Amino acid sequence: MRNCFLLLLICFGFTLSAQTVQDTLIPDPDYLEDQFYVGVTYNLLLNKPEGVKQRNLSYGFQAGFIKDIPLNINRNVAIGLGLGYAVNSYYTNLRAVENGEEFAYAVIPDDFSYKRNKIETHLVELPIEFRLRNSNPVDYKFWRFYAGMKLGYIVGSRSKFVSKNLKDSFYNTDTDNFRYGLMVNMGYNTFTIHAYYALNKLFEPGKANLEGEEIGMTPLRIGLIFYIL
Repeated sequence: MRNCFLLLLICFGFTLSAQTVQDTLIPDPDYLEDQFYVGVTYNLLLNKPEGVKQRNLSYGFQAGFIKDIPLNINRNVAIGLGLGYAVNSYYTNLRAVENGEEFAYAVIPDDFSYKRNKIETHLVELPIEFRLRNSNPVDYKFWRFYAGMKLGYIVGSRSKFVSKNLKDSFYNTDTDNFRYGLMVNMGYNTFTIHAYYALNKLFEPGKANLEGEEIGMTPLRIGLIFYIL
């Protein structure tokens, strides 16, 4: 009798274990691709004035969260709405000099020795993505194509110049703080190429000039973005 009771307990335990495993393998038909993201970019400046060159490594860093909103029953077409933070640095030979509440710009001569010269922006960003993918409820390795817009607002921008005998740093007020541009993210699994093209100029129209001409540089950022479930 005791042996039968032990056998029943063992069988009951195996039944519960099998049921638990089965439950964990049941696909979730309402799965979402809500994701945290982290990205790094190389930052280019287009439409540079004559004589302006990029130097060093102009880099960018971004991080945030994307909310996934599926649009079809297979959940492989969706809209993504996000909120994030980004830092972008642009190293050039275009130096900014603070002059009261205004800023003057000049090209640093090639024979002048200095360590670095940059403008750095800090932004709150709102990515809006149209998402195409071949995902399913149980496989997290899939191809993705996410395209859309990215809105942003500069919460702080700073110019910094460093030479052997001088360190000059101040906050700019002539950047165009409301940012907007087109973006595309293409890749497989966690490896995704990211590109962003700004639709407005880095500086506010009419506020930044070089030798009497408006500085109309626009950012282009290319790099990698990693999505984390």
